[in-house]
Amino acid sequence: MVRTVNKTAYETRRNAILDAAWRAIETKGYEQMAIGDILGELNISSGAFYHYFDSKPALLLALVERMTDEVEKFILPMLHDPGLSALDKLLNFFASIEYRKREHMRFVLAYLQVWYGDENAIVRHKLHVERLKRFTPWLEEIIKEGIREGVFHTRYPDQTARLIISLLEDLGYASAALLLSGERKPDDLPQLERITTATVEAIERVLGAPEGCLPHSSHDELAQWLALTTSSHIQSEENPER
Repeated sequence: MVRTVNKTAYETRRNAILDAAWRAIETKGYEQMAIGDILGELNISSGAFYHYFDSKPALLLALVERMTDEVEKFILPMLHDPGLSALDKLLNFFASIEYRKREHMRFVLAYLQVWYGDENAIVRHKLHVERLKRFTPWLEEIIKEGIREGVFHTRYPDQTARLIISLLEDLGYASAALLLSGERKPDDLPQLERITTATVEAIERVLGAPEGCLPHSSHDELAQWLALTTSSHIQSEENPER
């Protein structure tokens, strides 16, 4: 019983730290957030904080993992919904990810700024491998169902699932390189549109799906990302990380 209570207390305190960090990132941005902000809000010591997280990047990674868990909670019941077609399930899969990105744009931007630094290359690779293990079975199940329904046409549903994840991973790299470049150019928005459109069309082709069946990010949505990264870059220069 004591162990159960201690475990519950541990998770409660850890989640409180994550909640405070999320609020700070959403309001200030990752670069401007200091660990002291979290300590002050929760009235805890630095030792208490470092008992749960050994660094600011580790805190950010934990928030990303929590976000993935939330996506999983939505996806798993949907996968077994007999009332949805395979295409509907695939659309919901992508929509659930995109919804959370749009809902928490400042957080996603903070994630991009840290995650695509050279110092995180090894961790990025490990997380990519973990994503393959986690997402491939879900996508493979959807693809097999789509093949039975005659909407997808591929002989290799398992490898197709891996290819989709790899295409999305490359989209992240290409988009981050453009969004985080700092200096905006007139061609940035058209280039971002080309990157996202090419990825969507590539996914349709590896699936053998009807052309245009997957949605594209809108012009206005992509413009929002560019505007946010521009303002964040200016703010970061004016207020260096504490």
